Amino acid sequence: MRSSLLATALLSSLLAACATTQDASPSKHVSQSGALKVHPGLLGLPVPPELQDVRSAGVTPPQELAMDQNGLRTQRSVYFDFDSSVIKADFNPALPAHARYLAANPKAKVRIEGNADERGSAEHNRRLGLKRAETVRKTMVGHGAPEKQISIKSLGEAQPKLKGHDEESWAENRRSDVVYERDE
Repeated sequence: MRSSLLATALLSSLLAACATTQDASPSKHVSQSGALKVHPGLLGLPVPPELQDVRSAGVTPPQELAMDQNGLRTQRSVYFDFDSSVIKADFNPALPAHARYLAANPKAKVRIEGNADERGSAEHNRRLGLKRAETVRKTMVGHGAPEKQISIKSLGEAQPKLKGHDEESWAENRRSDVVYERDE
């Protein structure tokens, strides 16, 4: 707790210093009144209930994941941080559930579609989407899913869930989707 408070204070100081930096070119100044505010979730801090709106972020908290007879198969999107292919701990329950289902149903097949937000070049986003899909595939195989039942595809930035040009849209579009091609 103490280290997170220290990190928050340090980040606040850094952001305040950046906001007050003098520059001779007036075109580079950003007009803002008051202190800069950062969402606590971006700092790894607990998010107060009034700031939690999981529907707009496209992520269902682990305690509220819909269950079905096969575990957590109803959660089919894995979200990533900016320019990252590291799977967040939030998705640890879902990917083993997909793997268990595939292992128990040899005729089932899935396609992992890797996506990226609009920032970055088309080629970079294609590679990043492929890397995200591959990471999800490796995780599912590591949990017992047969490799032959999983294919991967990169969509890059071509199929966004949200078409805005803001953090909410970008966060929704940084994902890999588990698409059941054949569900047995």
